[in-house]
Amino acid sequence: MKKFIVTTTINSPTVATRKFSEFKDWTLIVVGDTKTPHKDYSKLNCIYLSPSDQESINKKLSDSIGWQCIQRRNLGFLYAYQHGADIIATVDDDNIPYDDWGTDLYVGQEIECDYFTTANEVFDPLSITSRNDVWHRGYPIELVPNRHSFEYSGKIRRKVFVQADLWDGDPDIDAMARLSIKPNVRYSEVTKPYCSNRISPFNSQNTFLAREVIPFYSVLPHIGRMDDIWGSYILQHFFPGSVIYNRASVFQDRNIQDLVTNLENEILGYRNTLSLIRNLPDYMSFLPENTKEYFQIYMEAYGLKV
Repeated sequence: MKKFIVTTTINSPTVATRKFSEFKDWTLIVVGDTKTPHKDYSKLNCIYLSPSDQESINKKLSDSIGWQCIQRRNLGFLYAYQHGADIIATVDDDNIPYDDWGTDLYVGQEIECDYFTTANEVFDPLSITSRNDVWHRGYPIELVPNRHSFEYSGKIRRKVFVQADLWDGDPDIDAMARLSIKPNVRYSEVTKPYCSNRISPFNSQNTFLAREVIPFYSVLPHIGRMDDIWGSYILQHFFPGSVIYNRASVFQDRNIQDLVTNLENEILGYRNTLSLIRNLPDYMSFLPENTKEYFQIYMEAYGLKV
C-alpha cells in the first residue's frame, strides 16, 4: 500500500514537517511556493516539489491556482495520485504529529463506529466533545445555536473513504469562535471513531483520504477560508456517508495569523455555506468563475469532467 503525506509551506522545515518525514511506510511530499526556502528541504527525507516541478506536473492547473497560497497543495495531491497513492494524508506544517500518528488508520475499511443522529441539516463534529463551546470551521453559522441537538444512536458500520482526525492545542474553528473564546483544547475523551447521519465539515490539516475520493476533493482556490471546507462538502455530494472522525493525533502549534483577516476571509461561508449544502447538486453555481475554471482543470487532470 502506497501512503503519502502532502503539505505546503512557505517556511523552513518545522517541527511538524520534520516529524512527518520520519514516519515509516509514509512518503512526505512538500509542495513549495515562491517564498519557500527551497534549499532547506534538500536534506529532509521528503519529495520536494519546487515551483518549476509543479509547473512540469500540470502548468495549466498551476496557473489556475496562482502563487503564495495554501492551495498549491493540490499539485501534491495530483502528484501522489499519479504515483499510485492508495491513501493521502493532507496536513499543515503547524500540526505536530504525536508519535502514534497514523497507527489507527481506517481508510478503505468497513468499520463499526459510534453513531450520532441529529435532525439538524449539518452535524458539527465538535459538538459531541467536552469543548463543545466551539464549532468546526465551516459549520453553517445559522445552525450554531442548535448544534448540540443530537442523540447517540449506538453503533453503525461504515465504509471509510475519509478519516478526519481531531487536533489538540489551538483547534480548527472559525474566526468568530477564536476571537471570542481563544480556546486551547485537549480532546482526550475522544478515543474511538464516530460519525453521523448528516453531512459534516472536515478540513485539510489532519485528514486521510482514500484514492477513490482524491479526484473529487480539492482545496479550492479563490474562496478564502472556505477552500478546504467547501471541498469537503462537495466530496460528500459524490460520496455520501463516507466520513468518520477520530481521536486527536496532532497538536496544533498554530502559525501566527491575523484573526480579523481570517474573519474577513470567512464571510463567503457565513453568507453561503448553508445554501451550498442545501443545493449541492448545483455546487458549481456557488463558485466564483476562476474557481470554476480551476475545478474543471483539476478534475480533467484525473480524466474526469465536472
